[in-house]
Amino acid sequence: MNRLSGSLVIHLFLASSILLFSESKSFAQTSNENVLVGQIVTPYGEILIELDDRTPNHKESFIELANAGYWDSLTFNRVIPNFVAQGGCPDTPEGFSDPEYLLEPEFVPELKHVYGAVGAGRDDNPGKLSARCQFYIVQNPEGIPRLDGDYTIFGQVIKGMSAIEQIVRAKRDNNDEPIKSIPLKVKIIQISQSAYSELTTQKNQ
Repeated sequence: MNRLSGSLVIHLFLASSILLFSESKSFAQTSNENVLVGQIVTPYGEILIELDDRTPNHKESFIELANAGYWDSLTFNRVIPNFVAQGGCPDTPEGFSDPEYLLEPEFVPELKHVYGAVGAGRDDNPGKLSARCQFYIVQNPEGIPRLDGDYTIFGQVIKGMSAIEQIVRAKRDNNDEPIKSIPLKVKIIQISQSAYSELTTQKNQ
């Protein structure tokens, strides 16, 4: 999970971003009961992510960077069948070098590396600090329990795992980077409470 981007790039994006805050419900919602979800648009289709209030700092960071358009020039740059599809900033030789853009882990026992879980990448730092600039989606149908308690899970895919299934099977090089670039665009969108309920019901069936 070793990814990092330059802090200056993030700083420039964040300078013009608009912060969105959640209400006191299980997942971020607006006052008119619409639900805020993460939307990832890929060549293989749309992915929708529910963002968990139990990891508030990671949720807020994801919303902030999405609203800033930070990921829109980046790609899924690490894809491994029966493991994860990871997107965001590329590897850098120096690893994590700017604490301002790292997040303390938010480990929640109930949030595990199940199929479709969305987590924050990091390097091997002893504090298990997350990188704000990257995320991964668990594709292994059995989950990846060995990662529980080591990487912060902050969301869950509620639509679009069929896209992830295609992404992880893309031809890749020895570094697990797709040979043909897989671009992504990340936004925060609103869906109705009824649509949200339908998606989460289907997810749990």
